[in-house]
Amino acid sequence: MKTLGDEHENLDHKVHRQVKTMILEQRLKPGAKIFQEKLAFDLGVSRTPIVNALKKLEQERLIMAIPRRGFYVRQFSKQEMIRIFELREVLEGLAARRATHRITPDKVRQLSGFFKGLTPSEDNRNIQRYAEEDRRFHNFLIEVGGDDLMAGILEAYSIITYSYLGEFRGGLVRPPRETLPEHRAIIKAIGNRNPDLAEKAARIHLRRSWEKLVKETAKENRSQGEQEPPASRRGKDGK
Repeated sequence: MKTLGDEHENLDHKVHRQVKTMILEQRLKPGAKIFQEKLAFDLGVSRTPIVNALKKLEQERLIMAIPRRGFYVRQFSKQEMIRIFELREVLEGLAARRATHRITPDKVRQLSGFFKGLTPSEDNRNIQRYAEEDRRFHNFLIEVGGDDLMAGILEAYSIITYSYLGEFRGGLVRPPRETLPEHRAIIKAIGNRNPDLAEKAARIHLRRSWEKLVKETAKENRSQGEQEPPASRRGKDGK
């Protein structure tokens, strides 16, 4: 029999999941203030589960509380994103290798179903479906090939979650036309129980994302440098 405490816990979990999804889908934009009253109205709940959800999201580093100003969606720099993808390359490469030894026939069938019916199309509806499938796929990879320690590291620092706060539509770092073939290569290697190829495919997939972020960061730094007035044109005070 469900108790009142169970109902509150279920509601808190549901609201937390809904707000987290809104952040991942960028319906709540990076850097934006979260208006608790509006959020409660939109979700049809009181402020209590909203406050509980925001506290948990703050612990997960997805939002930040600014004293006397409220909660804001956290905005990640490209440098932070680069470090996240570096970690993912190592951890998920290992998970893919382990998955080739651990995966059961039932899980192989489940794995082969990922990205079925999805195309590299970049219309908004397809991008959203693709981003959701992408998250499920990578979580599945950790579930099959990871362990409690690996899952704990990824969960504690929301490493996979942060990865979907990129600038491409749907919160992806790269478009489906680039990543879909890479996903299929990982799936094939694991399905064929080839540990070397599975690890290599997973690491290449994640490395290409952080390499893109590195290039974008370098380009932005060059652009900012070009906007800086030459030293010879500045006064002694640097102005």
